Order: sequence, then C-alpha cells, then structure tokens
Amino acid sequence: MNCSDPRGHRTGTGSTAARDAVERALWRMMSFYDTPLADLEAAEQADPGWALPHAMKAGFLLSLTEPSLVGQARESLQAARAREQGCTPRERAHLEALTQVLEGRWAAACRTWDELLVEHPRDALALQWAHLWDFYRGDAHALRGRPARALPDWDEADPLYGYVLALHAFGLEECNLYPQAEETGRRALQANPRVPWAVHAVAHVMEMQGRFEEGSAWLRQHQSVWAEGNGFATHLWWHKALFRLEVLDVAGAWRLVDNHLSGAQLQITLQRVDAAALLWRLHLLGQDVSAQCRALVAAWPMEEQEAGYYAFNDLHALLALLGAGDLTRAEHWLACCAARVLACENAARHNHAMAREVGLPLMRGVLAMVRGDAEGAAPLLYGARSHAQRLGGSHAQRDLIDQTLLACAARGGAQARAIGRAVLNERRLAKPETPLTRHWTEALAVCAAGLRG
Repeated sequence: MNCSDPRGHRTGTGSTAARDAVERALWRMMSFYDTPLADLEAAEQADPGWALPHAMKAGFLLSLTEPSLVGQARESLQAARAREQGCTPRERAHLEALTQVLEGRWAAACRTWDELLVEHPRDALALQWAHLWDFYRGDAHALRGRPARALPDWDEADPLYGYVLALHAFGLEECNLYPQAEETGRRALQANPRVPWAVHAVAHVMEMQGRFEEGSAWLRQHQSVWAEGNGFATHLWWHKALFRLEVLDVAGAWRLVDNHLSGAQLQITLQRVDAAALLWRLHLLGQDVSAQCRALVAAWPMEEQEAGYYAFNDLHALLALLGAGDLTRAEHWLACCAARVLACENAARHNHAMAREVGLPLMRGVLAMVRGDAEGAAPLLYGARSHAQRLGGSHAQRDLIDQTLLACAARGGAQARAIGRAVLNERRLAKPETPLTRHWTEALAVCAAGLRG
C-alpha cells in the first residue's frame, strides 16, 4: 500500500522511510538549510524503485543554474523516467515539467506546474520550483499569483505554511505591493521564525522604499536565522551590502565583500553573481575592484561551452571580467554567448529568446561603456532597460542596469545626460532620495557643467 505525504497526496512509494526523507528534502529546498541531496539519497536507498527522489535531485541541480550540473541532472531525470511506471499522475506531471526545464522550455514548465496546482494546490514542490523558474524568467505576476491561488487551501498548522507565505510575500514585493508584501513576510515569520525567504522578501521591500538603515537593522535582527548553515546567507549578506551602498558607506560594503562575498564563501554561480554585482557597483562608484574581480574570475568556470546558458549569469560573468580589467577575455566571452544563442532557432528555449532581446544588448552596452564610448553605450542600455524584467532576477538586482546607465550619463555627452536625467527623475519618484541617488545627481550636474565650460 502506497504512502501519502503530509498534505494527503498519494505517492509512488510504500516506504514511510522514503516518504519522510523526501519530506525533509522538500523542507531543505524551501528553507535553504543545507542541500537536499543526502535526504534524497536516503529516500533512494529506502525505496530504489521510487521515481520522485531522482526527479527531485534533477530539479535541485537544475535550479542552481550551473551549466556543469546539467549532465548530472539529465542522468537523474533519466533514472526517474526509468521508474515512471510506479508514479502517480501528480508525480508524472513533475517529470514532465522537469523535462521541459531541461530542454530550456521554462515557461512551458511553469504552465505544467500551474495545471498541477489547480488540482493539487498544496503541492509544495510545484510551488517552490515554479517560483524559482518564475524568478529566473522575471515573471512578477506569476510570482504573486500562483501562491495566492494556492494559499487559501493550506492549513496554517502545516509546517511548510510559513514558507508558502514567504513565496507570496516576495511575489507581492516584485509587483510593487510593498505594504502587503511586508505584512505577509512578517506573518510568515510569526508562523515560523526559520524562513529566510520571508526575511529576504521584507528586505526587498525596505530596499525598494529606500529604508536603508531599517533594512540593515532588519537583517541584523534575523541574522541568527540565516547567517549560519543556510545556502541563502551569501545573498542576504549582499542585501546588507546594498543597504550600506545606499548610504554611501563604501567601507562597510568592502568589509562585507572581504568577510562574506569572496574566497571560499563563493561555491556556486548564484553566489558569484552576487559578488560580481556588488563589485561592479563599487566600481561604478570609483573603487578599484580589479584584484577582487581577478580572484572571482579565477574561481568562476567560464568555459566556452558554458557561455550562453543563462543570460542573467552571463551578464554578471562579463562584469567580473571587466572589473578585472580583462577586456580581451570579456569580448571573447560576449562573442561565445552570442554565438550560442544566435545559432539556436528554437524559440521555445526561453533563455535564447531572452538573451537575444535583452541579455546581449545589455552586455554590448556595458562593453561599450568600458571601451570609453559612454555616449554610444547609454542608448543600448536604455533600450534594453524597458525589457530588462525578462532577464530574470529581482528589481533590486536589475537596479544594476540603472546604476550603470547613470555612470554612462556622468561620462557621456548630451544624449547620455538626457537619458540619465530621465532615469533619475523616475528614481526620485519611486522612493525617497538617498545619498546614493544624490551622488548620481551631483555626478550628472558636474558632467553638464564641465561640458558647458
């Protein structure tokens, strides 16, 4: 007789040990406390014929956006497919969605999970995975809407309830519904104080509202939850550094780089992306980041065959190369990314379409700025900016584009300055003026005065 999971879903296993190990793995995926791999291996040993642990391993590896892990993910998915006969319809839907992810059809995968959640709104695995690939696709409406459609069917006593609330909180924030996002994130932490994604969602609200000191205090208040033994720690240290940069505490940002965003702390590309983004922001403020970027590049696998896998990561790899002063390798990296995505005619591959329309123009714009053509770079960056949400990531992460544009405007001529002024106007209406915003306002004014003189 097959077991049911804690939310009443029938499973393809009769082993309670396998079921319990999968539930622990699911909690790790949603909480980021260690990786789920050991629990999934325990589930495989408890029931060698159950497909779901193999599928979950494939999904976890794919969620890291590491080209080097795709082969292992494919093998795990093949192992799951070989055991498909014993799957429930719900488990088969997961296999189909993961196959679509593996093929680069991310939007199709999210639609498959959507259909699954209509019938099974308490499928936490579907909620978690769809949320991640909505994030990678920059689909803010889905980030908000999918958890909202499921939450009324959840029992507040469920141990995973706070994690689902946290998904909704982040979706609300990405849809600019800041009061609702903060209230939901705080409610998630009341339900369960060990929900780093909820801490993260509220930090995003404070970032978008210019509440930099309050944001620093918020992260410090919850630091015991996320700073040790949690895979999300690097990203939350990055958020803390953003709050320091907003007040132009450059020394404070450097301390965070040295202590938490360099060396052995950076194990995967998602963490390297955070480090590159922070170092690039420091570079735009006139800091010499060449030594740190060289160390970052040395530890970052940038093989030709890995170029063009995910444009968001590709852009940040380019920034690391440029920060290191390696213009030749940066140009080669861009060429490799372009060759991969332009050679593929399969419009269903989400990354390739997004890279052609957003990622490559952004990379070309940044490269033009570093070459000294700020006037030519600004229109390229500004043109891609209106579609930048498709690049994936969050509003806070994509703010790097605006800050790069403002640096172009401070170095360029009349057209670049006009673009910079427009971006600053929008920024000042979006949130209270911060020291960082005043810095760029003054930089543009100095540039304009110099050109008039």
